[in-house]
Amino acid sequence: MTFDCRIAIVGAGPAGISAGVRAARRGVSHVLIERSPHLNDTIFKFQKKKHVMATPEILPLRSDLAFAESSREELIANWETGAADATVNLRLETEVTAIARGEAGGFALRLGTGDTLTAETVVLAIGVQGNLNKLKVPGAELPLVQYQLDDPEEYQGEEIAVIGAGDAGIENALALAANNVVTMVNTGSDFPRAKPANADLIEAAIKRGDIQHVTDAKVTTIEPGCLVLDVKDGQTRLKCDRIIARIGAAPPSRFIESCGIHLSSPTAYPEVSDTYESQVPGLYIIGSLAGCRVIKPCLNQGYEVVEYILGNRLLPADEPLIQAKLDETKVPGSVADLLAAVRRLPLFQSLTPLEIREILIHAQLHRKSPGEVVIRRGEYANSVFSILEGEVGMQPKPDKPKELIRMAAGDFFGELALLSGRRRTRTIVATAPSLLLEVDRNTMVRLVRSVPEIRQAIDAVAVGRYLRVFFAPGLDDAQLADVVRSAAVVEFKPGDMLIEEGARDDSIYFIRRGSVTISGRFDGREVVRDYIPAGNYVGEMALLMQTPRSATVRAAVATEAIRIDGAAFRMLLDRTPELRRQVEKNLQERLGLRQRLLSGAAEIRKIDFLVRQGVSEATDVLLIDESLCVRCDNCEKACAETHQGVSRLNREAGPTYATLHVPTSCRHCEHPYCMQDCPPDAIHRAPDGEVYIADNCIGCGNCERNCPYGVIQMAALPPAKPGILAWLLWGQGNGPGEDRSPAALAARTGAKHAVKCDMCKDIASGPACVRACPTGAAIRAAPEKFIDVIREARE
Repeated sequence: MTFDCRIAIVGAGPAGISAGVRAARRGVSHVLIERSPHLNDTIFKFQKKKHVMATPEILPLRSDLAFAESSREELIANWETGAADATVNLRLETEVTAIARGEAGGFALRLGTGDTLTAETVVLAIGVQGNLNKLKVPGAELPLVQYQLDDPEEYQGEEIAVIGAGDAGIENALALAANNVVTMVNTGSDFPRAKPANADLIEAAIKRGDIQHVTDAKVTTIEPGCLVLDVKDGQTRLKCDRIIARIGAAPPSRFIESCGIHLSSPTAYPEVSDTYESQVPGLYIIGSLAGCRVIKPCLNQGYEVVEYILGNRLLPADEPLIQAKLDETKVPGSVADLLAAVRRLPLFQSLTPLEIREILIHAQLHRKSPGEVVIRRGEYANSVFSILEGEVGMQPKPDKPKELIRMAAGDFFGELALLSGRRRTRTIVATAPSLLLEVDRNTMVRLVRSVPEIRQAIDAVAVGRYLRVFFAPGLDDAQLADVVRSAAVVEFKPGDMLIEEGARDDSIYFIRRGSVTISGRFDGREVVRDYIPAGNYVGEMALLMQTPRSATVRAAVATEAIRIDGAAFRMLLDRTPELRRQVEKNLQERLGLRQRLLSGAAEIRKIDFLVRQGVSEATDVLLIDESLCVRCDNCEKACAETHQGVSRLNREAGPTYATLHVPTSCRHCEHPYCMQDCPPDAIHRAPDGEVYIADNCIGCGNCERNCPYGVIQMAALPPAKPGILAWLLWGQGNGPGEDRSPAALAARTGAKHAVKCDMCKDIASGPACVRACPTGAAIRAAPEKFIDVIREARE
């Protein structure tokens, strides 16, 4: 059969142009078809003067088209020249309306002009930007809402809200900020979907105050001149003249399926082989339509697909990078074997091979021997692990390390701490020789937000895992099926009620992110009597005892919980007497513990006092039992001696209830306020959770102003302390009674540096203030340990 050309390339974006240039240079009959009047329609629609980055830097460029960091205009001009020099057979302003496979082979492409073009093979490189996601809230149709930004300089003196924390939203916000008041609206608190360079730029702009940043925000309504958002503290109204929503795009599913390609869901990317061939033989898919989100890999795919069509089996450009990970870990087999193994993992089976390759470029492989610790309880989470080979065991109870919940190949772990932002709640050890895949935090957060199947996989596993951890390790999936189906993920704003005292409902809540308070009526008002952080559960009492709710449970901060239907859980208890006995035993232990620890009004008031001081968002708090404190100030002196003469602690300052005192000292918040506006990025969290200020602090004072607890001070660091003889003989250093306060030091030297408690992170024996207390009055405690503190103080 005679065809009009051997290769028809549909779409002239980076992948399509690269394929066209490669076909031309190889002397293959081809045509590059583009419905717009120019090449690079997506890049053409970028904002003017946009800076385009050539990432990932570690990935080699294989395409015939040159590519380096440049402006939008330079890039378009260079690629137009490259296509012309290669004499690419280009047809602009031509739309392909249908593609059908011929009975005798090849394809017939129906064009918008009514003509038909035949080709032996077809390369689809149409991208997804023609199918932009739209806001689905009341008011989204108002004229102040737009989904593209062509020229930022068109807008002057406006108040503009940019929705979307990906590259497009960041670049729009940065460009608009020069002449407008810009607010970035972010569903999270960081920028995991953005290129690292873009994330650095937007974070720097936010720290300088050039752009306002609303975090953990959900758009609920759009009104003329106003954007209504749900945020951590409730609801806020953001005044704006214009809203630019850059919330991604979805594949043009209707057109794709009309070509004979099956999609697993309307938002899924088409399945392609390792040579980019689709389910339809001879029909290839490359670029963003195949799940590739970055320009450089798209260029490489355009080059490679032509070579594959010509029968030349090239290794993908990222192959050496992934192979190096196998070699480093001494894992036998090829990259193809690793890709196949990762695709068998339930967590990632909805991803295309190209998406998995993108993950593997940044992921790490680990070999673990039996008994080797993979995750240690108390560490801060930065990743999620999947088991490729072998077995690991989770220790549900710290005091019983040999009691394990075993996980085998295909299982994943570490997601709870990743989602909650808290420390790891369980230790996990290898119980057999194991091969583990560790995926970094930014990649996992992006996947959880953008791939519904991954979020669903995490949610489905979570219910069974929580039930096994808290109640019965021996339960299998079949026994848990009905309970898992009844589960629902629910979100709560601070102060929202999960459970109301006196209500007759009987659901159980597993707290996955955030924290809750338990309160009841006392002295005529609602008083907090307990605090439950993520990684625990509430609500089983009403279910087992079949009584009204005995307490009110509220979200202390923005909280996400998994709600288990009481009827489904009760049926599980009826079918498994062993589980019922364990749940009843747990309940009796919890009731007895609460009764013993909170037997009087004083204890209840102390818990209420602590929670109302905001310590529910802390990870570590310094407390002083004033019944034991002798006012020696050894705690302050030890802190000063440990930190260049400047104490990070003010023992006398801070609130007190009865004998329980909360001095002015850093709480090492779960989501530190001080980190949010630090121009030199000098504030960090150490692996063990300590929030500290590095030496590159510039003394701007933003952290001091942002801290709601007054625990940061601007101090001048004194010179090194002289020895005792130098002080006695020559008077060097501070003498008795000399003012060594931060204010006095700053006044003498003029230099300033932010100082705060770092929990003596570099000292193996722990915080100096606690070690120096002669009576044991000073202690440091996590919020979940407050009841223990109150008990010990009482005893």
